[in-house]
Amino acid sequence: MFTKDIYTNRRNQLRSDIKSGLILLPGNQEASYNYSKNTYRFRQDSNFLYFFGLNKPNFVGVLDIDSGEDWLFANDFNMDAIIWMGDMPTVSELAASVGVQNTAPTSELEKMVQKAVQEGRQVHFCEPYRSLTRYQISQLVGFRYNSVKNFVSKKLVKAIVKQREIKADYEIKEIEKACDVAYLMHTEAMKMAKNVGIYEYQIAGRAEGIAMEHGGTVSFPVICSINGQTLHNHYHGNQITEGRMLVLDTGAELENGYSSDMTRTVPVGGKFNERQKAIYEIVLEANMKSIEMCRPDIKYRDVHFVACLTIAEGLKKLGLMRGDMIEAVEAGAHTLFFPHGLGHAMGLDVHDMENLGEDFVGYDKETVRAKEFGTAYLRFGKKLKEGFVMTVEPGCYFIPQLIKQWHNEHKFGEYINYDEVLKYLDFGGVRIEDGILITKDGCRVLGKPVPKTVADIEALMAG
Repeated sequence: MFTKDIYTNRRNQLRSDIKSGLILLPGNQEASYNYSKNTYRFRQDSNFLYFFGLNKPNFVGVLDIDSGEDWLFANDFNMDAIIWMGDMPTVSELAASVGVQNTAPTSELEKMVQKAVQEGRQVHFCEPYRSLTRYQISQLVGFRYNSVKNFVSKKLVKAIVKQREIKADYEIKEIEKACDVAYLMHTEAMKMAKNVGIYEYQIAGRAEGIAMEHGGTVSFPVICSINGQTLHNHYHGNQITEGRMLVLDTGAELENGYSSDMTRTVPVGGKFNERQKAIYEIVLEANMKSIEMCRPDIKYRDVHFVACLTIAEGLKKLGLMRGDMIEAVEAGAHTLFFPHGLGHAMGLDVHDMENLGEDFVGYDKETVRAKEFGTAYLRFGKKLKEGFVMTVEPGCYFIPQLIKQWHNEHKFGEYINYDEVLKYLDFGGVRIEDGILITKDGCRVLGKPVPKTVADIEALMAG
């Protein structure tokens, strides 16, 4: 946890933005794995963690804007719980550690919320992403379960986004710690990928183990595959074989909940062949050009399209695309190879604040989300600001099913040379991802640099 002043100041800022009513910030409850007492590793709700700092289940935070009081509702551990789980501070002691003076048992929460409803005061809450929380809110406020989403406070959502999107120096330090652990995860995986014949799960397991060795866990399920054309490939059962490339997309989440997210693509056995090297260096150029372009007041969607054009022009040089590449990108022909967005915000969530709604986080009145295939998947398009933390992750993929479908439909035939593209059905994919901080006049890559040039990767893999 941070100091209690930090949490108090965060809540005061939120209170000043909302001005009236009751703000309801439920923490998460335990989630069962395969029976009620066997639970998944607990992960606190990020909004609760941001404003109340306690990584414990079954807490609910309330900000009474009109009275100026902050409350924490939870039950003290009874003896049965202490026998199984060990001793822990009382709710009032935990509350005091984050600057909250008012506490009450969970049974008192409904009385407070219902009193506010009866008085005609607005109860502000964000859309819940867990069914248990949705049910909890429906019971507290008196809505039908399926109607909860209709009463989400957009005012609260926008206030939280405004506050959380700008990272303070102490938050950046936490993110950099997580990035430094990701460096160890990736460089160890690179060394392991030299060993032809081992299994993906051996590499994925080692990466996750490194995160745990440093007091944390992975920030999302490890993506580790020689089938990199599947963007979020969580299957780890393949033997790695020469002639393939391994995509590892992973990061760490440490004690305070802040995340890293990094991707590298390396040749199994330690040496890129000519075809691999050609595609890899196209993606690397897109990655580096995009990072170079990032600075305050530039739209991230514009950076995305620079990456798209870079990839398209590189593929044209290889004979895989043809014609005017500016026109090709405007038409969307490049999305056969680059069907996702360039990146996303990162912080307490690896896709920061995604539970609040991507359009609230990555878009605004000035920048509206596209509807077209590929570009619609861009999670973040609005202007960058100093203090934003972003990922930059261009990729180039050869997805057999998509290629065959577009080929059969003669789609974008004026821009795509299918005779050549069909020769790449066994290629897989390449993605290169870094985390960056937007600074006053540009940006910088966070954490210890993980090798990403062909020469540096091959040198590291050679030992």
